[in-house]
Amino acid sequence: MSTTTSHTEQQGNTMTTWTNVCSLADINPDTGVCALVNGKQVAVFRYGEGEQVYAISNFDPFGNANVLSRGILGSIGDRPVVASPLYKQHFDLTTGECLEDADVKIPNYPVTIENGVVKVAG
Repeated sequence: MSTTTSHTEQQGNTMTTWTNVCSLADINPDTGVCALVNGKQVAVFRYGEGEQVYAISNFDPFGNANVLSRGILGSIGDRPVVASPLYKQHFDLTTGECLEDADVKIPNYPVTIENGVVKVAG
C-alpha cells in the first residue's frame, strides 16, 4: 500500500480533500497500486504508458476482499476495465460498474496528476 499525504482545496462552495498517492513513475504501465484515502482502500491504476490514471475502490464485492489493485487491466469495447484477481469480474475504471452484474457498482474517485504526483480525491 502506498504512503499518502492529504490536503484540502476549495472549489467553488465545496471543499475537496486530495491525497497524494505516489509519483506517476512509481506505477508501472498497466498496473495498479493500493492507497489509503480518508481511511478507505483505493486501487489506483495507470492505464497504458501515458498519464491516464483511474481510481476505484480496492474492495471486490464478490470475493469480499481488498484485491482489485492486483487485477489485470484491459478493455472491453472502448471501456477500460480491471478484472478481479479472484473471480474475474470486470469493473469499469471510469464508473465502477461491474460488467457481468449490472446491479453491482463500486465507488470510483476523482484522480489527477500534478507535477508528476498522482492525487486522489475522497
